[in-house]
Amino acid sequence: MARIVPVLDLSRLEQGASEQRTFLFDLRTAARDVGFFYLTGHGISALDIAEVLDASRRFFALPEADKLAIEMVKSPQFRGYTRAGGELTRGRADWREQLDIGVERQAIPQGPGVPAWTRLQGPNQWPAALPELKLALLAWQNKATAVAIRLLEAFALSLDQAEDAFDPIYRGSPNHRMKIVRYPGRNATGGDQGVGAHKDGGFLTLLLQDENKGLQVEYDGSWVNVDPIPDTLVVNIGELLELASNGYLRATVHRVVTPPAGVERISVPFFFSARLDATIPLLALPEELAAEARGPASDPDNPLFSNVGANVLKSRLRSHPDVARRHYADLFEKGAALAHGAAQIE
Repeated sequence: MARIVPVLDLSRLEQGASEQRTFLFDLRTAARDVGFFYLTGHGISALDIAEVLDASRRFFALPEADKLAIEMVKSPQFRGYTRAGGELTRGRADWREQLDIGVERQAIPQGPGVPAWTRLQGPNQWPAALPELKLALLAWQNKATAVAIRLLEAFALSLDQAEDAFDPIYRGSPNHRMKIVRYPGRNATGGDQGVGAHKDGGFLTLLLQDENKGLQVEYDGSWVNVDPIPDTLVVNIGELLELASNGYLRATVHRVVTPPAGVERISVPFFFSARLDATIPLLALPEELAAEARGPASDPDNPLFSNVGANVLKSRLRSHPDVARRHYADLFEKGAALAHGAAQIE
C-alpha cells in the first residue's frame, strides 16, 4: 500500500536543475493533496534531535512547583507553561502539558491607538531550576528557522514565484513560535483528546516527534496516522500559505490522540510565520495553477484575517481563555467577540 503522507528529501534542491524541478513538483503536490509530508535531508543532526528531546523530558520531570513558577497566565505574550487540560481546541480541553516560547524581543510600549496584537511581542519565561533549557530551545529554534526559510523559498518556486517572494513579510522580525509538549498516557488524562482537530495558522509547521504515535491527519474523510520515522521532521502548511495561494495550497486539519495507558509522547512543534505587522499578499499564480485555486477555506466561527497580528491574537485568545481574561480583558469590555472582533484585535 502506498504511503499517504509522502517522504520528501530537501537535499534534492541541491542536486541539479532536473532534480530540483522534480522536487518542487513533489513538494507542491504533497502540500496540495495531503497537506503533510515527512522531511529528510534537512541538515539537523541526530545528535541535535536527541538533545532537544532530552532537554524536553528533563523539563517535564521537574517538580510541578518549578513549572508553575513560569505558568503562561503570567505572560501577556502567551509564553510559558500550561498544565494538561489547560489549553482548549474548539472549546474542549487538550490533554497535554507544554511550554511555549517565541522570539526573544522587548515588549512594545502600550498606549492609546496601539493595536492589541502588539502585546504578543516580548520576552519568554524560563525555568530557574533548569537554566540549560534556554540554550537548548533557542538553538533548536535557530536550526528549525533555517529549514523553514529554505522550505518557504522552495514553496515560492513551486508556485512559479521568485524565490524571495515571501521575504518582505518575514525578513527582519519573523514571528516564529515553538512548544515542547508532553502527552501523558490515557490513564492520567480526562479524555483521549491530546489536541483537538485544528489547522495551524502560520506559514509552515515543522514537527519533531519521539518514537510514540498519536498524530493524525484528515484525508479523504478519514483519519490517517502520521507515525514517527526516525530523524525526520513532519511538515504541514498553515493558513498563511493558504491565504497567499488563494486556496491552491490548503492547510489541513489534524489532531493528536492521547497515547495508551502507561505511555508518554514527547513532541517539539515549531511554527514559522510572518511578522506580526505584515499583511499577507495574494500571489499572482500562473494560469494553470490559478484555475485550480479554490479560495481559502471559510469558517464563519473562525474567520481568517490577512493581518498577521490579528490572526495570531485571535487564535491565542481562543486557546488560552485564562490569559485572555487576565491580560486582554479590555477587548471583551469593548464587546469584542473572539470570532468577530477584528476591529478591536487589529
